[in-house]
Amino acid sequence: MKREGGGLATAGAAPVAGGGGAGTARLLLWLVVAVLGVRQLVTLLRLPPGERFLDLGAWAAFGGVRRSGELYAEGGYSGTPFAALVLSPLKRAGEQGLGVGWTCGTLLLVVAVGVVAARALPRPVQGRTVLLAVPVAVALLLLSLPVRNTFFLGQTSVLPVLLVLLGCCVAQDPRARGALIGLAAAFQPALLLFAVLLWCTGRRRAAGWTLGTFAVAAAVAWAALPQDSAVYWLHHPAGFGLGDPADVANQSLHGLVLRLGLSGPLALLLLLALAGAVCYAGLRRAVRYAEDGQVLLAVAVTGCVAVAVAPVSWQHQLLWVLLTVAGRAGRRASDRYVWPVAVVLVMTLPAKMLLPNLELLFPVRDNILLLTAVAAACCVPFLSRAEEEFARPRPAVHAPPGPSRLSWVPLLPFWRRVLTRPNLLLELLLIRVGYSAYSQVRMAAAGSRSTAEAHGEQIHAIERFLFLDIEHWVNHAVVRAGWLEDFLNFYYTSFHFLIPLTVLGVLYVRRPDAYRWARTALGFATVLALLGFWLYPLAPPRLMPELGFIDTVHGVQDFSRPDYGSLTAFTNQYAAMPSLHFGWSLWCGVVVVALAPRLWMKLLGLLHPFFTVCAIVGTANHWVLDAVGGAAVVAAGFGLVHVLAGARPRTGARPPEDSPPEPVTGPGAGAEPGPRAEPEAKALDGVVGQEEAGGPKPEAAGEGERVPSPG
Repeated sequence: MKREGGGLATAGAAPVAGGGGAGTARLLLWLVVAVLGVRQLVTLLRLPPGERFLDLGAWAAFGGVRRSGELYAEGGYSGTPFAALVLSPLKRAGEQGLGVGWTCGTLLLVVAVGVVAARALPRPVQGRTVLLAVPVAVALLLLSLPVRNTFFLGQTSVLPVLLVLLGCCVAQDPRARGALIGLAAAFQPALLLFAVLLWCTGRRRAAGWTLGTFAVAAAVAWAALPQDSAVYWLHHPAGFGLGDPADVANQSLHGLVLRLGLSGPLALLLLLALAGAVCYAGLRRAVRYAEDGQVLLAVAVTGCVAVAVAPVSWQHQLLWVLLTVAGRAGRRASDRYVWPVAVVLVMTLPAKMLLPNLELLFPVRDNILLLTAVAAACCVPFLSRAEEEFARPRPAVHAPPGPSRLSWVPLLPFWRRVLTRPNLLLELLLIRVGYSAYSQVRMAAAGSRSTAEAHGEQIHAIERFLFLDIEHWVNHAVVRAGWLEDFLNFYYTSFHFLIPLTVLGVLYVRRPDAYRWARTALGFATVLALLGFWLYPLAPPRLMPELGFIDTVHGVQDFSRPDYGSLTAFTNQYAAMPSLHFGWSLWCGVVVVALAPRLWMKLLGLLHPFFTVCAIVGTANHWVLDAVGGAAVVAAGFGLVHVLAGARPRTGARPPEDSPPEPVTGPGAGAEPGPRAEPEAKALDGVVGQEEAGGPKPEAAGEGERVPSPG
């Protein structure tokens, strides 16, 4: 009979010596981690005392200052009585010392979580990947919204995650394992679901210790704070109803039901049904992944189930979702990064950057963290280690490197000329996030009115010298022709985004070999334009009061107001040089001329930049030289793609989706092909455990029949 021992200490990655390049990369990554940590500390300590460590200050005040029964009186505290009892000594710490000490301690906990999680990655993992995984994991944790909220509020959310990871991935003794997980559940009762995971994977002694440790902690807190414990466990079972559960910060199924406007018995029945379905599907999948040797993924999935079914799961408690990047989803190389990228974006960026500001999407935007957790727990088809694509995904089809590219530039994977179309979900996410980042940087690049007007006078003087100052004549001619003014106003406001997105969509469907080439050139041109906005804020003709231009799109400006140029807070009115209105339209024209099969299509493609330059000049929104600047950044964008990756592939045919394997680089490269790697640990480490009392031992996944995927 197998003893109940063996943790994940051996399942992660043995120490691997890295080469000089890997060592340098690791050092640079740790430098990034240090910068992020110092920045977090400085940012917090620069806040006024009343605007930082809000929850921490509340806990410190509760400990020993208020009588039993007043912990939940004002509704500002929603944690367990045990957490308040443990944190009570903080009342004696000075505010400044408390803040510095708490932040540094939380930083150490985050580093510990990153180390344990990185070393628990499932095999096969390349040695260089193991060396770089730790600083990458710590950096992602520091950038994530849960950790940033933990720092800001002074929360304890990182501690339960670390305790569970230590219990599942490091501790080998069942008593230590159960005690660590039970202590984590004393801070967040929903984590008792890990006892179910332990029980179903044969770790029944550890499951018993988990429940026992939790019961002892709750009893100690009850003895010290009897009235508060009665309120928490009897009047508000496990925190149900504490705080404002309908707030968008509560990313649990309970909060979702309340935000949908449901109440009464129907809402309760719906909540119980949803929670039961998520528990069944999620825990079944977690057991399967644990049996398959993917213990970190099993822990992450169970944590996602816990935060989904808990009465309240504040944003700082959703760190489990980030850990699901350990799972591998996607059989093709082009699909392998979809889930990790989506998780990182969801966990690091505000929801308004991920989704457009449309009322139809508000339910998704307000619950995006919860939906991601539920998807990770129940829906995402993570691969089994028994599947061949786990270590060797089907590679993408590449064209040979272009002879015209700069040979001294490393041919990184994202420079390679891929012929197959990229994953649509990943492309949509990157386009949306890229545009949101562009909008924010464009707003941040707004200069002062005096500087922008001085630059406007410079541009006007240069145009007079070059005999290009036709804006005033064109603008007034357009105003005199009412139909032309209406047409150019409509064109200026309607086609700036529509036509580039249409061109990208057609390329994605019809010419995937040229899609990446065109999309990358557009991205480079936009980044270069942002530099122009930042370095040279420029007032357009309509915002030069002494020149007599007529703003046909926005109407008459109130030049007496010193802040008129901001046009509220919606856009940077001084982002005129270079003109992306013309630049993006020229990009469309170049792509159509280069790829269209017929002459009439090419000529039609040139109409868009022609109408656009007429619109930006006729409506007084840009100078002629702004259009020249837009053409320059587009030319530079195509030039950068050319020298980094070579000329665009000239196949014009759709490549097959399934192609012969090519050499693969990155995680899993060099692994021996075969049905699967050997499981590297017992029970939670890959094999179902066995109680000392006896009984038949189930087979591990991959050694007998495959464990069926739930659903």
